[in-house]
Amino acid sequence: MATANDLEQLIAGENSSNEINIAQEPLLKGEHHAENYSIRSATLPFLFPAFGGLLYGYDIGATSSATISIESATLSGISWYDMSSVQTGLITSGSLYGALIGSAVAFQIADWLGRRRELIVSAVFYFFGALVTAFAPVYVIMVIGRLLYGVGIGLAMHAAPMYIAETAPSQIRGQLISLKEFFIVFGMLVGYTAGSLLIETVAGWRYMYGVSAPLAVIMGIGMWWLPSSPRWILLCAIQGKGELKGLREKAICCLCQLRGAAIGDSASRQVDDILSELSQLSEEKEATIGEMLQGKCLKALTIGAGLILFQQITGQPSVLYYAAKIFQDAGFSAAADATRASIFLALLKLIMTAVAVVVVDKLGRRPLLLGGVSGIAASLFLLGSYYTYLGDVPAVAVTALLVYVGCYQLSFGPIGWLMISEIFPLRVRGRGLSITVLVNFGANALVAFAFSPLQDLLGAGNVFFIFGGIAVLSLLFIFFIIPETKGLTLEEIEAKYL
Repeated sequence: MATANDLEQLIAGENSSNEINIAQEPLLKGEHHAENYSIRSATLPFLFPAFGGLLYGYDIGATSSATISIESATLSGISWYDMSSVQTGLITSGSLYGALIGSAVAFQIADWLGRRRELIVSAVFYFFGALVTAFAPVYVIMVIGRLLYGVGIGLAMHAAPMYIAETAPSQIRGQLISLKEFFIVFGMLVGYTAGSLLIETVAGWRYMYGVSAPLAVIMGIGMWWLPSSPRWILLCAIQGKGELKGLREKAICCLCQLRGAAIGDSASRQVDDILSELSQLSEEKEATIGEMLQGKCLKALTIGAGLILFQQITGQPSVLYYAAKIFQDAGFSAAADATRASIFLALLKLIMTAVAVVVVDKLGRRPLLLGGVSGIAASLFLLGSYYTYLGDVPAVAVTALLVYVGCYQLSFGPIGWLMISEIFPLRVRGRGLSITVLVNFGANALVAFAFSPLQDLLGAGNVFFIFGGIAVLSLLFIFFIIPETKGLTLEEIEAKYL
């Protein structure tokens, strides 16, 4: 294991002027060197990991039409189309169960495997999951395919934010990670569109699921070509998982590949800055499970998992579940077709996510969260009022639905994933994100499955009032707990807030 003295000697030997020996001062004083980069060189290290989000979103969109196609006696092209609600539910939520498995697996292997290789493995699961599902001869094989695809989702949603956060210049890190959410929503839109085009085709569901396979190939090849995360390489170096000098040189080479010619001769300085800061922050030791529940690890886990939990339990799956019915009540002709209503909402989500991407590194994380979640709370109380008192005014429900979707995509949607990729210390980032991703998919499943029983027990209006109350609690959590990380390096975030 590399010690602080080893790092100081290596850095001093590389730079006789001793400039790098004071690299920890910017960290302590809240200052940092501007990172030189070009937009062109920053694009691909974002694009290929973001394909993991695109494939996740596509599955959400395509499945809504695929289940209709599979259950059609004339269009399914199979003999086992007459399925029970439980069987249909397993097809719909099979990828969610797989994602839970993938998140649990990531907890054990992520730091050993590395961000880049985890995304390659994710692409492999996406590829085989899509093919097994598309060519499934019987129901059981189809469910297996859905589970395999879901494992790919779990690994991708875990590794993609880490890789983007660790390789992106701090000046545009927020925009790039928020763009991953844009890719998820864009994938949903593509999935809804593909479903609407193929819904009348015999065995159209096979084509809907099969489209994912070539996209997974592109993702896998792209990640194979990209370099490893320099920060992950340096973490391996200070934890004694290789020869220090050789890993330092490899990190410099990877950083040069990520930044392009714009980085000039500053790559070695940036790498030495990170090495010094990691040593100062005591990143030499691997975190144990017990340490995840102590000190700054616990604080990061509270911020990350808490934000992701509120993201789900403010009712997002349930509100979207009611979308088609709300449009029908309002008398819109497009509402007769649930797929068209879904496409409309996906377009709105896409536009509002684009707005968040543009402003996140200008306004910051907290203003978007506070403003967006305030709108979410108001819209949930409006939905509760509609189903309790204002049933004869459907315009209230439509307005509330549109406000909810727009505000969610300005706040919880992109900022939730951004914050969890930034807040964890490097040595626990892999395990920390695996826990928060597990919380994400677990809470999603809980809300999705609990909504119908709660609706029968309490009524839809009261359920939405409860969601509104939870949104108010989430506002308090954001105001008192969530820090502002705009413009800071990952190491500065750790030093300042943890």
